[in-house]
Amino acid sequence: MKLEVNFSEFKKIVMLAEHLAGKHMTLPVLSCFLFVVKKNVLMIRATNLDMGIDAYIPAKADTEASFAVPASVLAAFLSQIGDFDGVVRLEEVSQNIQISAAKSKGVIKTVPGEDFPDIPQVADGQSVSLTSHILAKGLKSVWYSASVSSVKPELSSVYVYTSDNKLYFVSTDSFRLAEKAISLPSNTKVADLLIPFKNISDITRVLESFDANFELRTSKNLMSLEIPNKIRLVSRVIDGVFPDYKQIVPKTSMTEVVVLKQDLLNALKISNVFSDKFNQVHFLIDPKAKLFEIQTKNNDIGENKTNIDGAITGEKIEINFNYKYIIDCFQSIDSDSMSLQLGGMNRPMVIRPISGDQSFMYLIMPMNR
Repeated sequence: MKLEVNFSEFKKIVMLAEHLAGKHMTLPVLSCFLFVVKKNVLMIRATNLDMGIDAYIPAKADTEASFAVPASVLAAFLSQIGDFDGVVRLEEVSQNIQISAAKSKGVIKTVPGEDFPDIPQVADGQSVSLTSHILAKGLKSVWYSASVSSVKPELSSVYVYTSDNKLYFVSTDSFRLAEKAISLPSNTKVADLLIPFKNISDITRVLESFDANFELRTSKNLMSLEIPNKIRLVSRVIDGVFPDYKQIVPKTSMTEVVVLKQDLLNALKISNVFSDKFNQVHFLIDPKAKLFEIQTKNNDIGENKTNIDGAITGEKIEINFNYKYIIDCFQSIDSDSMSLQLGGMNRPMVIRPISGDQSFMYLIMPMNR
């Protein structure tokens, strides 16, 4: 078997798919890519049984073939070859694959691909076409708020649903909650989804690699993202019910502070130097004194107070938060200014952008002193 494919396309797919291949004690073939050559198309498949990917690349081949190649070895080989405008040549030699690209040549031992599992089709579920930008932006805006524990699977996920021509992405670990809303074309409907937290980074990596419309298809236990004849990504989804989070979002606030995002970020970074093992910061907000002060104290290091300029309204309040939770949300706020809305002691703080895209909301529960 002799095969030629475009080097750039081949390397791109290998680097994407390599993240889905991993060690599996009972099924070692999962640490490989499955290559299937048929009708001048090379299909590259990788799966960890929780997610799977099929990618298709035009190819010149002298015969049909199927074999498995260790993913980490091939990815490491290609990563050391600089990009060039040419082809990569693969040739089967005594149950090995000889790979020639640019000025490099390697021989990799193949593995029989008969035991490589199929990636299921999501054939009967709902289907909708969405741009890769919409899906990637929504997932990246909230996924960090999901629980890393699998004790409650619905909390270790990103909840996706539609309402009023908007696509909502929500996640929470019960200490903080992030919500991102993105406008959809009229009458576009996406079935409710709970996407596992551990799969989000791989899904967004694939989405960001293609500036195109993906067909999102969903069923009770699976979702797929597909560009026909190019790539298909399948992920398990969680069969559960996301908490009714709307009831914990405050309708009104007692105190509000509008600050420049960079000013608050700088103050929190200073606070980090003096924070305790609980990452606790103390907010002192006094509208009459026009004071917004962030305090941190560590008995082994010292203490710090930083004042921040801002527009302050409402009532005086002193309250504690985990500063890391606050910093996490900065990646989702595109505007220069942000609003901190507080409802009183033992009540959550709500953070929203002030200008530009105001479709993001972040809620943080306070800490007990």
